[in-house]
Amino acid sequence: MSNRKIHLVGSVPMSDAEEVFLKTSSALGDKLPRIPDGETGERGTWIEWLEPVFQDHPFFEPSENMFQIHPSAPKIQRYSVIDGVSFDDIHFEELGYAKNAIASYEVFSRLKAEGKILPKTKFQVDMVPAHSIIWLFVEDRDQVQIDSILNEAVKLEIDRIAAAIPHDELSIQIDVAAAVFSRLEKNETSPYGSSKEETLEKFANIISDLGDRVPSTIDLLFHFCYGDADHKHIIDPTDMTDMVNAANLLKNTIKRHIDLIHMPVPRDRTDEAYFSPLGNLKLDAATVLCLGLVHYTDGLEGSKKRLAAAQQFVTDFAIGTECGFGRRPPETIPDLLTIHAELSEVK
Repeated sequence: MSNRKIHLVGSVPMSDAEEVFLKTSSALGDKLPRIPDGETGERGTWIEWLEPVFQDHPFFEPSENMFQIHPSAPKIQRYSVIDGVSFDDIHFEELGYAKNAIASYEVFSRLKAEGKILPKTKFQVDMVPAHSIIWLFVEDRDQVQIDSILNEAVKLEIDRIAAAIPHDELSIQIDVAAAVFSRLEKNETSPYGSSKEETLEKFANIISDLGDRVPSTIDLLFHFCYGDADHKHIIDPTDMTDMVNAANLLKNTIKRHIDLIHMPVPRDRTDEAYFSPLGNLKLDAATVLCLGLVHYTDGLEGSKKRLAAAQQFVTDFAIGTECGFGRRPPETIPDLLTIHAELSEVK
């Protein structure tokens, strides 16, 4: 297959949403079915912009602990529920996803009306389940109780977005990140399970519940991730087994259609062993698999090697990078988009 579609995971380090829409659309054209707003400005570090959700909450206080995803990543303040507060009394106001999405869609809609974005291109909104947010910001002892409370706020953000943006113009991506996949890779006990099987089932139910909140008339996408702080994974995946198992379980658990699932590929994995679990992938025929084969650091030639290895097990898939572009120097983005475009033409 040549002329593959291209998927942008989310963040793009440009000045604002308008620049992201214009430059990605110009570079990739009809290869790009959906365009995110780039998560520019304060959102450039993925979810660190959500700290005020806890920092300003009357029922939380700073803990003595700082969370660090890995030794070279920045330290992040964690918060705990104030002693004596009942979890039944805790709720969260607007998180900001809908506010940002609605503002960016106004720009997207204007540019499309001006003919600067192709008519069939959709606007992509990226959202994060509670478990990733609280993994950074909430003490372990409070995580399970806060998870369901915060996810109710995430669902309300989905409702606000769906009410404000035409469904045939909209895609919602749910990021299933290292809070899930590092735990699966390490097979570690956590508040979400005492075994890999229990943990995977728990997360699949949580993620499916969020996905089912997205109306079936809106594209639903999932981005799987092992982390990208300081361009490093929390832990490198042994192979694609955990991602394939998660995708298969989501497919069987969720009630609505999944339009796309994105899976990362580390730069040094050009071996068949990494990709061989894809032979067990059982997605619906209409669900697009996207593989994060593109790496700026080894360019088109390295990306072609990963493509060739993947093709031993799957043939019909879209391409992208492992994660968003947000931690990358802005001056590298034009060349990175060119690599995408050139790889999409490789048979």
